[in-house]
Amino acid sequence: MNKLINETSPYLLQHAHNPVNWYPWGDEALERAKQEDKPILVSIGYAACHWCHVMERESFENEATAAIMNDHFINIKIDREERPDLDHIYMDALTAMTGAGGWPLNVFLTPDKKPFYGGTYYPPVKAYNRPSWTDVLLSISDAFQNRREEIESQAENLVSHIHQSSQFGLQAPVLNLPVEELFTRQQCDTVAENLLKQADTLWGGFGRAPKFPQTFAISYLLRYHHAWKHPEGLQQALLSLDKMLQGGIYDQLGGGFARYSTDEKWLAPHFEKMLYDNALLVDVLCDAWQLTRAESYATTIRDTLSFIEREMTSPEGGFYAALDADSEGVEGKFYTWSRAEIHHILGEQATPFCEYYGVTEEGNWEHTNILWVQQPLEQFAAERGYDAPVLNAMLKGCREKLMAVRNNRIRPGLDDKIILGWNALMIHSYCKAFLALGDEHYRDVAVAKMEWALKAFAEGEGFKHTWKNGVAKYPAFLDDYAYLIRALIQLQEITGNLDYLYKARKITEFVISQFGDEQQLFFYYTIEGQNDVIVRKKEIYDGAVPSGNAIMIQNLWYLSVVFDQKAWAERSLAVVSAISQTTVRYPTSFGVWAIQLLQFVKGTPELAIVGPQFLERMNEAGNWFIPFRVLVGASKTVTDIPLLNDREYENETLVYLCKDYHCIKPVSYIKEIINLI
Repeated sequence: MNKLINETSPYLLQHAHNPVNWYPWGDEALERAKQEDKPILVSIGYAACHWCHVMERESFENEATAAIMNDHFINIKIDREERPDLDHIYMDALTAMTGAGGWPLNVFLTPDKKPFYGGTYYPPVKAYNRPSWTDVLLSISDAFQNRREEIESQAENLVSHIHQSSQFGLQAPVLNLPVEELFTRQQCDTVAENLLKQADTLWGGFGRAPKFPQTFAISYLLRYHHAWKHPEGLQQALLSLDKMLQGGIYDQLGGGFARYSTDEKWLAPHFEKMLYDNALLVDVLCDAWQLTRAESYATTIRDTLSFIEREMTSPEGGFYAALDADSEGVEGKFYTWSRAEIHHILGEQATPFCEYYGVTEEGNWEHTNILWVQQPLEQFAAERGYDAPVLNAMLKGCREKLMAVRNNRIRPGLDDKIILGWNALMIHSYCKAFLALGDEHYRDVAVAKMEWALKAFAEGEGFKHTWKNGVAKYPAFLDDYAYLIRALIQLQEITGNLDYLYKARKITEFVISQFGDEQQLFFYYTIEGQNDVIVRKKEIYDGAVPSGNAIMIQNLWYLSVVFDQKAWAERSLAVVSAISQTTVRYPTSFGVWAIQLLQFVKGTPELAIVGPQFLERMNEAGNWFIPFRVLVGASKTVTDIPLLNDREYENETLVYLCKDYHCIKPVSYIKEIINLI
């Protein structure tokens, strides 16, 4: 047993019985490094990380290897999902040193926490053009003893680089110019062109394998098409979604998406399922459904949320973080099938099932089979002489039989910590699913989860980042707050409860005071006063999750309209102007920023609904794809929200379409003015 035994993170607990003397990040380990003047080995991963498990089995469970680590280093294990701030800092250092990153992230620090060397997975013996882990350990120890000045110099250079990386792509903000001069249609066109240059027009997605969902790029193209009718952009967005829905990245039996595909065809994922990916994909599927009314999108939304409720929802009230890729020590074992097994279960129905889902005798992936779809059902049925509805019903029955068998298998590991920001992303998705599909269950879930989160994570005026077993830990980070505010805004739109907007405003004021930078533009990732990081970074990129800065700017813009907060509007415009050139040039890394830029060009429709049936009218907004709108409603006049002030007519429910608080003649239904929005 080592010092991780008292932690709550499943990832840290996995290592609690290693012979390595692991410590959690904290004063005890950091002070010991200073007292003994030893280098620190920080090893960062997460519970669903396949190669993290491999390195543990090969090296961290090995007594001889552990002895080297214990003799020469202070060894610290970090769950990147508990401490994304530390992960960001040391991943920046690693990419500066090697040009690449990934997990497990193994980085060596001086006793004062400054990085000087690092890498990802190391094998136990030299292989894959990588040195062995023991060779790395002994070389680093020797260098620390005999080339200390060189190491200290390298560490200082890396810390300086990390400081500077927060400023990448920023220009001086442009102030006091009209919006139409700051942001242009031409910029939006160039963003679309640059996205489409990277598009895979055969298999969907952007770039080469490994392929990530890139929901922000898809969201941008859907909005761009909606704004100016761009069939090529729409086609690529929908192709990307369709190919993912047909691929192995999507669980064809149980619903839900894996993190990414290892190949261009979306066939073979790393099988871990992350809460945030599923939230972001539900979001964009709701957009696609509202634009196209294609039933496959509605079905996938329902099946994905069913998976979330079945496998990733805690009895206490929150959503779990992730499901592991491995079961019984084998990646994907829970999800894959042999043809013989399927024939045994399905009998005579196995032949069409295997044809449809690409199951072969030799296997379509590592001598086993991942279920995936290579042709739309109607096309498959027509070519083989099947009646499509009959085939669809038969396949559904087959999936249920296989699912019943799969449910008896040994399940992948569950990362059962609950993360505030990721929960807020999923709450936002439930709101969108309610608006798109009209299922009141989704609204009920969103309300219940938000009420639970606001209590469970609360601490003073602020919030904590993670929760497990009744204990909330670590000060919340910028993205926790940004996603929470956005979810509160969305909850008001589906419930008509203005308390959510007031709560969003209060939290926003807290974020401005505790996270805002010295120029009153961007926001730091960590809260004021957190002193266990060597650099206070600003996270600007949209990565696997949206940039907290980008979402905060969206929040500021929305709330500036609702509460007539001109300073917040000016801040939003200034920040997007400061990053606009980089956004246009690199839209796959700045997709959420690109969406905000597009909003500034197209404008923000302000929808205010007042009267006894206001909530029904608000919910009717889900019948259309209306990006960028502000939507507020109340049964009577609300004096401190300008859009709801002096709009009341007795016994009537009226819909106002406004811009800059100037409204056209009110109507009774949104459909009467939808062409003007």
